[in-house]
Amino acid sequence: MSDFASFPNTRMRRSRASAWSRKMVSETMLSPADLIWPLFITEGETFEDPIPALPGVSRWTVDLIVSKAAEAIELGIPCIALFPNTQADRRSDDGAEALNPDNLMCRAIRAIKTAHGDAIGVLTDVALDPYTAHGQDGLIDRNGHVLNDETVAVLVDQAVNQAEAGADIIAPSDMMDGRIGAIRKALEMNGHPNVQIMSYAAKYASAFYGPFRDAVGSRGLLKGDKKGYQMDPANSDEALREVAMDIAEGADSVMVKPGLPYLDIIRRVKDRFDIPVFAYQVSGEYAMIEAAAAAGAGDRDALVLETLTAFKRAGCSGILSYHAAHAAHLLRSKS
Repeated sequence: MSDFASFPNTRMRRSRASAWSRKMVSETMLSPADLIWPLFITEGETFEDPIPALPGVSRWTVDLIVSKAAEAIELGIPCIALFPNTQADRRSDDGAEALNPDNLMCRAIRAIKTAHGDAIGVLTDVALDPYTAHGQDGLIDRNGHVLNDETVAVLVDQAVNQAEAGADIIAPSDMMDGRIGAIRKALEMNGHPNVQIMSYAAKYASAFYGPFRDAVGSRGLLKGDKKGYQMDPANSDEALREVAMDIAEGADSVMVKPGLPYLDIIRRVKDRFDIPVFAYQVSGEYAMIEAAAAAGAGDRDALVLETLTAFKRAGCSGILSYHAAHAAHLLRSKS
């Protein structure tokens, strides 16, 4: 450290003494434009189905999803992410409902785009776990092993199906090898060159996904685990290889999932690659904040904003968070 940076010539507390000064020298700025709001869709009409494992989060029927999109627009949130809770009688071992142009996901996409057009972006999940009877993200053989190449062929058709419905961003969360290149080629060939791909490039086999699996109805169905295709939480260099491959195959942006336990991965990816990096603050992270606030262990508003700011500080261009709408309200009240 230089000689001039010694006490009392330098008092680090000077710039912290007043709110206006702290704001002026803040290195990381968080705004509603940094947020993507994940929303769960369910069948029916004008019906909200609260999710016990995610206090404050519900499944919404298509007509109410359109209203939630309007709320996001009003709050300045630029994009929503959709996840369907497919009915049990429409699930199958081959996940065929994912290819139905009138499935829950596609109906929600069309309804949002009809109502709001380009006023908001729609990000759609590409994976088979919301559609399979066994809860895995892909097709399985008789031994329960998830088949990579056979799954990729279905994911390509699923992605085109969603693009045809009006999706703006295709987000493959399956972690099959080679699926980004195959999906990019299919989008180009089917007249969707401007549909973005946000790859779940570094998705870990995490213990933080439980409430999400409740929300999409796959937890009780899942046979085995997903360690054969999702990443080992102990690995860091491997994440860089995954990201490099997905960029080379045509990803426009990449995602690290989960979020807070993997801030080191976010920073490494951001430092290595010249591409937008997103994080998913997953269901288990959300539930822990809510539980801490309910137990009086911390102030909910402060916990929400501090964790979201941590993602931005680590290098994220944006964050998928179930707290998105609440955070946007807080940020607007502070501005």
